Amino acid sequence: MSRIDALIAELCPEGVEFKSIGEIAAVGTGSSDRKDAKADGAFPFYVRSQDVFRIDKYEFDEEAILIPGEGGIGEIFHYVSGKYALHQRAYRICFNLAELNTKFAYYYFAVHFKRFILLKAVSATVTSIRKPMITDFCIPIPPLEVQREIVKVLDTFTELEAELEAELEARRRQYKYYRDALLAFSDQDIRWAAMAELGEFIRGRRFTKADYVEDGVPCIHYGEIYTRYGTTADTAISHVRSDMAASLRYAKPGDVVVTDVGETVEDVGKAVAWVGTEDVAIHDHCYAFRHSMNPKFVSYCMQTSSFIAEKAKYVARTKVNTLLIGGFSKIRIPVPSLEEQERIVAILDKFDALVNDISVGLPAEIAARRRQYAYYRDRLLTFKEAA
Repeated sequence: MSRIDALIAELCPEGVEFKSIGEIAAVGTGSSDRKDAKADGAFPFYVRSQDVFRIDKYEFDEEAILIPGEGGIGEIFHYVSGKYALHQRAYRICFNLAELNTKFAYYYFAVHFKRFILLKAVSATVTSIRKPMITDFCIPIPPLEVQREIVKVLDTFTELEAELEAELEARRRQYKYYRDALLAFSDQDIRWAAMAELGEFIRGRRFTKADYVEDGVPCIHYGEIYTRYGTTADTAISHVRSDMAASLRYAKPGDVVVTDVGETVEDVGKAVAWVGTEDVAIHDHCYAFRHSMNPKFVSYCMQTSSFIAEKAKYVARTKVNTLLIGGFSKIRIPVPSLEEQERIVAILDKFDALVNDISVGLPAEIAARRRQYAYYRDRLLTFKEAA
């Protein structure tokens, strides 16, 4: 940072010039011909934020910034080399200014462009980007030496975060392997039983977002189970109106709450063990599995690869993936002694914390690095505009 500050003080003490993208770049789209996209084509075909196909023909080979025109609004990609195709609903920005480093521009776009289009938008929700939104966007043009130093610093942060993410992913695979092995009981002769033999499934009652309040009846919405809850929970994230209390259905402490719909087969039937001290209302797309086992042990069993494979047989793949509770309740899980369940839960809790708890281990380190990166990135990419 001190070197960059010194360079700025030396090379642009009065500030830097800002230029609009329309002045310094060619902004274009690609082809509307998506039918040629296929899995075994030769060139990447960029459509939207999540869509990358392969295609037999290409249109571009310049270094560019790519922006999806729909979906993933504000997402930015830096394409360095190689031939690629582009859909008409995505934009490419090719700079024609020798004094601008494209990677520097990419970093500046990544921080400031979404904020810019949200300020220009009529509403808080932007569903698509139009070319003037891009050409009107202004970026600073500090001296190239300053740009290169900033890119070097931000690349270092990015690489470090990628290394930490890769290590975390490796540990998650290791955790999954040991969890599956531990709960397979392949070397032990223990009882396995269908969940329907071990307890009952109680369906929740409907409530909507309009019923949410700051302080009321604690509740679990099905969407929160696969977006905001982990293996277990002792505090509800949401609350609904107190005057609804009599019309709701509840999970009791020790129940396992299971979703019955989801975008993916793995989401359907995802479970969270409710270990709070009071009853919690559950949505009608949830079931409370009431039983006499260790709830966290049951929740861990429902995460294993073998359980997920069995569960897939009882998911109706319609417009919305839906759990067939009659079949699902027949899936067998191991029933060791309560002491053994507690022993296994203690082991898996430690693994789970190491790979998922943002207050300890690698997740905590990654969170700290991201905060540090965001601080320095914002500081490095904020410039005084020259008069």
